[in-house]
Amino acid sequence: MNTDRDHTPIIRLRELSFAYSGGPPVLDRLNFDLYPGDRIGLVAPNGSGKTTLLHLIMGLLRPDGGRIEIFGRPVAVEKDFVAVRQRIGMLFQDADDQLFSPTVLEDVAFGPLNMGKSKAGAIAIAHRVLDQLGLQGFGPRITFKLSGGEKRLVSLATVLAMEPEVLLLDEPTSGLDEKTKARLKTILLELDLSYILISHEFDFMADVVSDFYTLKDGRIVADTELHHHDHAHCHPLGGQPHEHP
Repeated sequence: MNTDRDHTPIIRLRELSFAYSGGPPVLDRLNFDLYPGDRIGLVAPNGSGKTTLLHLIMGLLRPDGGRIEIFGRPVAVEKDFVAVRQRIGMLFQDADDQLFSPTVLEDVAFGPLNMGKSKAGAIAIAHRVLDQLGLQGFGPRITFKLSGGEKRLVSLATVLAMEPEVLLLDEPTSGLDEKTKARLKTILLELDLSYILISHEFDFMADVVSDFYTLKDGRIVADTELHHHDHAHCHPLGGQPHEHP
């Protein structure tokens, strides 16, 4: 998140606050900018507000206070976020929250169809994205019969089929084997997109993000400490709890 740049951020959050009903503040006057080209890793303990933050950006939750600007425009009501969701793709933490059609092809083609593509055009996009993710031949597969890792990749395919300008990725490696994680890493590095990536797997994140941040006391702060691990290696990924496969 480079605030020295002189162009408009894609996402600008100012004094953002949020609490679930009857609970303490999850986010407290949070400030954050995402600029074109930024690839942000967000690492913090469970319950710190990482997923909540992404849901606020997408308009799935509404803040108690503060301001959200996306693509240079303030967004506050549902009609504002409808436009946002056509340009920002979010991969949910639970793939079952993202998949609802009987077959993989129908799920992946749904977004392009909803954005006005012809049926033939949407199917072509779906096949291209499935091929990109190594899911050739998955089109006729029954969605609910997929494994957890397969659902994860199909969920990502539904997001990429929308041809987003920005990605919000909530635990994208969850349920993936090492070979598939390696493929996902290659895909992310090849994409010319800005993104925010939430994960507990630092080894994966180290290769695909440029800057690390954490949530502390409801605010985003830089996480730049060099942290040494008992398993005899170190990297500049801060002292947050994390996993190595």
